[in-house]
Amino acid sequence: MLITGAAGGIGSAAVRLLAERGHRVFAGVRRPAPALDGLPRVEQLPFDVTDPDAVAAAADAVSAAVGGLRAVVNNAGLIVQGPQELLPPADLRLQFEVNTFAPVYVTQAFLPLLRRGHGRVINVSAPTANTPIPFMGPISASKAALASLSSALRTELAAWDIPVVLVEPDSTDTPIWAKTDASTRRSLDAADQARAALYAPHLEAIAAATAAQKLGPVEPAAKAILAAVEARTPKRRYFVGRARALSTLSKLPDGLRERLIAQTFGLSGLARAMPAGSAGRS
Repeated sequence: MLITGAAGGIGSAAVRLLAERGHRVFAGVRRPAPALDGLPRVEQLPFDVTDPDAVAAAADAVSAAVGGLRAVVNNAGLIVQGPQELLPPADLRLQFEVNTFAPVYVTQAFLPLLRRGHGRVINVSAPTANTPIPFMGPISASKAALASLSSALRTELAAWDIPVVLVEPDSTDTPIWAKTDASTRRSLDAADQARAALYAPHLEAIAAATAAQKLGPVEPAAKAILAAVEARTPKRRYFVGRARALSTLSKLPDGLRERLIAQTFGLSGLARAMPAGSAGRS
């Protein structure tokens, strides 16, 4: 089977667990990952999931090695966050390239191997796909789009009995958060500082609220991926940790849901600041 984003976090944990269960794993990585060196039944496959030509070459390499695949796990992802007013266009495009378009590229290229191996597609999503979080609009939107694509693909591939599965992990303790924070700081530093200052109270509230939240371990998410791989008839969705509870918020009336989210993240009651020198409406 193939799993992308295998160099760390959920991906690395899933690779180890799948290999321990006796599966041959092609570990998709952007660059060689020393942490995976020497693992039995694990072969690193360096390629950029956002480059369709590189994805096609990776599929050719796997096709030369095996007759078919049991699963393709689209796990590679990143998080872009911050005020939408200040988002660099390049960051926004990259968010969708990695989280939304790349799973399509990978699935397109590897579907012949899945047909031959009677396999399944497993896409790793997030609770924010169902319940968007303020200042996390890009990740929320990219995962919502992935969920829509997955639902459509499920029916498209039904004729070949290829299941399409979504795994929705709770927030996990992985290096992605440190990378996200560093990227957000760089974007804010490069933004118009007068406009960025308007969001200072909001970002402080968000930071305090998220710091108080306990991140879960990666192992439950890896076990959910394993269950989706090995189940004779996999479920459409596998929720991990609090993901199911968070998804239920999407069923609330819009106003109530937005008030609850604002309260949770300390955004209720923040003053509506206007830019200095504003003369009001014209």
